[in-house]
Amino acid sequence: MKTALVIVDMQMLMQHRLEAGRDHVNGDAADKIAALAAAFRERGQAVIHIRHQDNDPASPLHPAAPGFQPMPCAEALEDEAIFLKTTSSGFASTGLEHYLQAEGITSLVVTGAVASFCISSTVRSGADLGFNMSVVRDAVIGFDLPGENLSARAIFDVTMAQLKSDFADIVESSVLLSTR
Repeated sequence: MKTALVIVDMQMLMQHRLEAGRDHVNGDAADKIAALAAAFRERGQAVIHIRHQDNDPASPLHPAAPGFQPMPCAEALEDEAIFLKTTSSGFASTGLEHYLQAEGITSLVVTGAVASFCISSTVRSGADLGFNMSVVRDAVIGFDLPGENLSARAIFDVTMAQLKSDFADIVESSVLLSTR
């Protein structure tokens, strides 16, 4: 079984939200993602980057906007695949599925942002397509829904429970970093 690390939407918009003091879970996810990426690279395993792109020039995720740029933990090396998505799922608007099939990758270890949105959509899609999915709980950022008066912790915990119940294994970065 060939495994890849998938880093979803770790773009500067997420850093800007953290710096603005938005209610969140796992504000240190970037450090965990950087360590995981280094370990996967050291082991010769693929690191795949998925970034959200919005073609609206007013969007913080427009390619010309500062929020679009990858966070330092999500800088791709020259030979690493980068997929630009316009949907919540990393599969729906990209060639990710075909890439994984061509590379013989059957297992994905998912990290990034935002837990209840693009992480959940990507993991659910991957599971539906037959990939073995894992989510690194402490390497995923979750935010609140202020208009709904829902805390980041409540949303994050429900999201992880739903993913665990039917779509993915939920793991901690320390476990992945300790296995060789």
